[in-house]
Amino acid sequence: MFVIIGFLVSMACIFGVYIAHGGNIGVILNALPFEIITILGAAMGAFVMNNQMKVVKASFAGLAGCFKGSKYTKARYMELLALQFDILQKARKEGLMAIEQDVENPDQSPLFKKYPVISADHHVTEFITDYLRMMVSGNLNAHEIESLMDAEIETHHQEAHAPVAAIARLAGGLPAFGIVAAVLGVVNTMGSVGQPPAVLGGMIGSALVGTFLGILMAYGIVEPLGGLMEQKTEEASKEFTCIKTTLLASMQGYAPSTAIEFGRKVLFSDVRPSFSELEGHVKGKK
Repeated sequence: MFVIIGFLVSMACIFGVYIAHGGNIGVILNALPFEIITILGAAMGAFVMNNQMKVVKASFAGLAGCFKGSKYTKARYMELLALQFDILQKARKEGLMAIEQDVENPDQSPLFKKYPVISADHHVTEFITDYLRMMVSGNLNAHEIESLMDAEIETHHQEAHAPVAAIARLAGGLPAFGIVAAVLGVVNTMGSVGQPPAVLGGMIGSALVGTFLGILMAYGIVEPLGGLMEQKTEEASKEFTCIKTTLLASMQGYAPSTAIEFGRKVLFSDVRPSFSELEGHVKGKK
């Protein structure tokens, strides 16, 4: 909703002031279809050439995600921390081997079934169970597991930022393609120098629309969406950091209630549940 509102405010200010200042919107509207096809067509072709197909698909998915609300809410994080508390509490009371079946078959685990929001996320569930499995095996110490977690989170970070970088490059190229469209318009105008001044003026105005549209799409649409994609990427990474911090605290000997407090502290302030909120949620899930 805020993305659409921001876009409408931006367009209203740009075109509204232009019209109010006596600008002829007809010149822009007449040139708009041809200039947009030239600029966007060239930009999309270059975008596909410049990126692997997995990055292209992830970029379009990321742009679509900009128009949806964030799934990383306080309620989701309370579910995540409560799930980890239940698993660690069971391991503390009954031994690590007691959670082996939960780890091997999370889809059938009563613990995971209590938290459908988290268990429905394949990536999060896999991340949790992979490292719980290592804890159960006992072959790796906390420092070794932390190193593996850091490497996996960094890999996830790189994959998630590839579409962000691709969109940033696209935004950087749009003004140049706008200039290309404008130059073609000028070339077309130079080929019609015998026309009356009014006609030539309209042709030159249409040519300049290309430069205008290239800059507008770059800095008024694509770059803001790329920035929003980057913020959403950081949100996704924070969830893995929360899991990492909680599990490592448990491996270092802290009680489950203290371990999830470690995880709670790394969350962003707007979605971080308070101590009493988390405690009440954990007790309510028992």
